[in-house]
Parts: sequence; structure tokens; C-alpha cells
Amino acid sequence: MDCAQICQTAADFMLRGSEFHREVCGTCADVNERCADDCDRHSDNGSDAQMKACAETCRRCLESCRKMAEMA
Repeated sequence: MDCAQICQTAADFMLRGSEFHREVCGTCADVNERCADDCDRHSDNGSDAQMKACAETCRRCLESCRKMAEMA
């Protein structure tokens, strides 16, 4: 739930052109990284395809958020 919420918040900040979008996007990347790691841990235990897909999605999002956080 945290992952989905921070992604929505980051998108809202970017759409508004908020001066704080870099900070929010950086936090979004951190949250997505932790979520991806958690999903990986659960997928290793049972080779759960849904958890692997979750980890992949979170990693794609964290890369996007990192890029947005680095924009000058």
C-alpha cells in the first residue's frame, strides 16, 4: 500500500510542477526499492510468479523515480 500511495503522490507532485517533486521522487524510489526487495524475498520462498512480477514492477518504478529525482 505504501508503494502505491507514494507513486501516486510523486505523480501528483510532478503534474503540479511542485518544487518538492525531486524529494518526493527520491522517497518514492526508496520505497519502491524496499518493496521490490520484499517481493523478491517472498518469491524465492515459493517461486511465486505474482511476487516476481511485483518486484519487477517496483524496480521499473524506482528507476523512473530516480531519474525524476535527479532532474535539475
